[in-house]
Amino acid sequence: MRRLPPDHYIAGIRAGDRLVLSRAITLVESQLESDQALAVAVLEQVLPQTGRSVRVGITGVPGVGKSTFIEAFGKHLTDSGKKVAVLAIDPTSQRSHGSILGDKTRMETLSMDPRAYIRPTPSGGSLGGVANKTRETMLLCEAAGFEVILIETVGVGQSETLVHGMVDFFLLLMLAGAGDELQGMKRGIMELADAIAITKADGDNAAAAERARLDYQNALHLFPPASTSWTPPVLTCSALQNQGITDLWQIITDHQTQLTQNGHRDRNRQQQNLDWLHSTIRQQLETRFYNQPGLRERLTDVEEAVRKGAVLPLQGARRLLNFAPQSPEGQAAGAGF
Repeated sequence: MRRLPPDHYIAGIRAGDRLVLSRAITLVESQLESDQALAVAVLEQVLPQTGRSVRVGITGVPGVGKSTFIEAFGKHLTDSGKKVAVLAIDPTSQRSHGSILGDKTRMETLSMDPRAYIRPTPSGGSLGGVANKTRETMLLCEAAGFEVILIETVGVGQSETLVHGMVDFFLLLMLAGAGDELQGMKRGIMELADAIAITKADGDNAAAAERARLDYQNALHLFPPASTSWTPPVLTCSALQNQGITDLWQIITDHQTQLTQNGHRDRNRQQQNLDWLHSTIRQQLETRFYNQPGLRERLTDVEEAVRKGAVLPLQGARRLLNFAPQSPEGQAAGAGF
């Protein structure tokens, strides 16, 4: 795709142009060095227009109905006049490295709403069910005027702290009647949740959903109190019958009001920026390490030795980290290692 001048991206994003916004997101997702430089230039210019949205992370096991819930929740917000961006992360296949990216199809009604913007993005195999450039994408959407950012994770159950570390409110969706809920639920994820919603609480499942709500509420009382002084509520909801959706938005609003008043919201965002900084440093160090001249050949030799059991993985890693290319250019590139 032909790249635009930085001013074109900046003006289009500030004007809320969906096409330009989509092209800017494609730019930040690109692995090309030239695209990354252009993306940074755009992000720096739109930064003053960011930070004003409510960022909500939504996670849950596959089958919990995340897309159906988000469509109902998103429609409630747009009907009340909010501009909503949905960043829907699809898992990337470890075999084909492809993604279905079907969330926009599943949210057909919301995708046609002029106040909503849905961006399906492959996770790229990254942990935590989020894409590598989710933070940058979120900033671009904020600069385009979206007041609520919904991040739908893959729900893989791995490193969900990554999602928690980039949002203001972390919502955990759960099912009732899917076995022993409390035994099957990881305590770590429950401790991160700002609210738990039992989905599909309609029809014959309504009673089971209410029992699950009570079980989860009792379980949360056993956890140590959060430093924010916020007590996570548990509620039931039905996206099909549009029940519990209004209550959930009120919970999020109350949460943001309380954390703004006690200063935790600002402190949390500041810490998230620092975490993003250190995460970026680690990513760039890894990229520079593997791009050293001659490193790939050396890596192949070490991998073969480790595979045969001749060298411990720890020893092999140290050999690679101490690897110094022979050429002057390579030495300069690997000097930090």
